[in-house]
Amino acid sequence: MTIPMDRERVAEVASPAVIEDALRWLATRKEGEPLRFLRYAIEEPASQSAVALRSLVAPSAMLSVETPESRAFAVWGLVADEIGKLGSAGDSRRRNTLMAAFRIPPAPGETTWKPTLDDRFKQLMRQRGVFGDPPPSTTTPMHKAWRRAVGDLAGCLAGKLVSLDEQGWRFYIDIGRAVAEVASDDRVGWKARAASKGAQPVFVERMVVTVVMHRKTVLSRITERDIIACEDGVDGYNVHALTGWTHEPEEIPVTALWACRLVASPGMHPGDPMRTRLRFRRPLRRDERYTFVSEALDAELDEQCTWINVDVDHHGIAPGVCAPDGRPVAGLTIQVTFDEKCVPEACWWYAEQTEYERRCRPSDGDPHLLPIEDGFVRHTFIDGCHPREHYGIAFRWQCS
Repeated sequence: MTIPMDRERVAEVASPAVIEDALRWLATRKEGEPLRFLRYAIEEPASQSAVALRSLVAPSAMLSVETPESRAFAVWGLVADEIGKLGSAGDSRRRNTLMAAFRIPPAPGETTWKPTLDDRFKQLMRQRGVFGDPPPSTTTPMHKAWRRAVGDLAGCLAGKLVSLDEQGWRFYIDIGRAVAEVASDDRVGWKARAASKGAQPVFVERMVVTVVMHRKTVLSRITERDIIACEDGVDGYNVHALTGWTHEPEEIPVTALWACRLVASPGMHPGDPMRTRLRFRRPLRRDERYTFVSEALDAELDEQCTWINVDVDHHGIAPGVCAPDGRPVAGLTIQVTFDEKCVPEACWWYAEQTEYERRCRPSDGDPHLLPIEDGFVRHTFIDGCHPREHYGIAFRWQCS
């Protein structure tokens, strides 16, 4: 249980200098929007995000009965509101610079904000009349405005964090949610193709598929998903068990591991495969995030598997991003542990290919080839994954 801070303790933790450091750290993340890091800092108190952003997120512990998502919305709403107030003082340079730094929509020219801070400042060069007319040819004015603006914002936030009570924090939840809704189409400068009419109404921010092999087939496939609901009322996610499964629902080889439960029902017609759905703990609102984990088991251990495939039957998967230690933090990652007695002679990743194409081993030196190190192989799909397409890792087994 998180214990709320008193005002004296908040003032100690959230000094202007410390808050300025947190804001600078938040603005220079290339891997995603600030709201994502604020939420992660609240959910994972031992994470790098939590250490860097403690001055911003710790005071929100006053919302002790709220979810981490609502607390993150409150902090984000407070930051966005204070940025708007700074701009209302007549200094549009500070406002526009801060909006660019923290990716607050809209971006100039109806575009999306770029990943790096300097690239976002370059986008401000399109703004006529803010940094001079004609606009400057370099980002020097933006960087000068940023140095002043971030200090001003830190001072305003420091005073506000000390004065806010629980009711005051609640006021900012809706503001943060509204800003996030406007920015919901900004997927780190990337947009998936249009989904089909029957696509599952979710966008996947992060998906990690961990496969454990037994001999030449899949023994276990654990899938972690961080999703965003694309409409109100999303209460679950359809999963595919063994192809053509027609046995009893309680025998279906899918297990709900975290934040979901398995609901299985017979097909609509005799002989149809089972319909399986991972039901969430609650229905989601549009743009609400949710994390859940499931596992699929294979009872046919004598069959040979030649690839691990992901069928994108929803609104797409974000571009892949990995932390410096290689840990996947966004996008689709597939990682496979091979049986030490059955290691393939070659392994490669494929994207948007037919079954025939994915069977063809790339030539030596091709970047699609993957090294198998100590029986493990991993690939993160950097360019993102589009609806109605297939992505995966394929193998070629040694001839016995």
